[in-house]
Amino acid sequence: MDHRYALGLGANIYRSGPPARAIKRALATLEEWGIDILARSRVLHTRPLGPGQRNFANAAVIVETEHAPPALFALVKAIERDFGRRRSRRWGDRVLDIDIILWSGGIWADRDIAIPHPAFRDRAFVLDPLAEIAADWHDPVSGRTIRQLRHRLSAHSPVDRAGAPP
Repeated sequence: MDHRYALGLGANIYRSGPPARAIKRALATLEEWGIDILARSRVLHTRPLGPGQRNFANAAVIVETEHAPPALFALVKAIERDFGRRRSRRWGDRVLDIDIILWSGGIWADRDIAIPHPAFRDRAFVLDPLAEIAADWHDPVSGRTIRQLRHRLSAHSPVDRAGAPP
């Protein structure tokens, strides 16, 4: 049985090129590992959340795979490690971050992973690219679409949503 997932990707450390290139390489790696990419957003440039020092490149993709959530989680963490990611300070700078945001099966929770991603509703750097490719996908917790969540966030946010220039 194939599953669909919405993944969020981010990078802000220049290793082997700019962060946007790391995202493109990560997408190619997902495909090499047998993950079908059905849709991809533009790469957006955003300010860091928390103590990060550099602006981020962020994107979202819709993928299809036979992997259940724990197997996909293990795969994306292996890709992050292959790219040189080391667990460090929360919200710090990173070579690559791949998060499972949503899953076609609805809700999943175990000791390693929670789907939907617990904080995605409050993050423009996730909702903006995701709205480009999955505006009508419903959050199984709130029942709202990505479009509605994005609008709700922008209506309540005094922060410049455009992010940093590329």
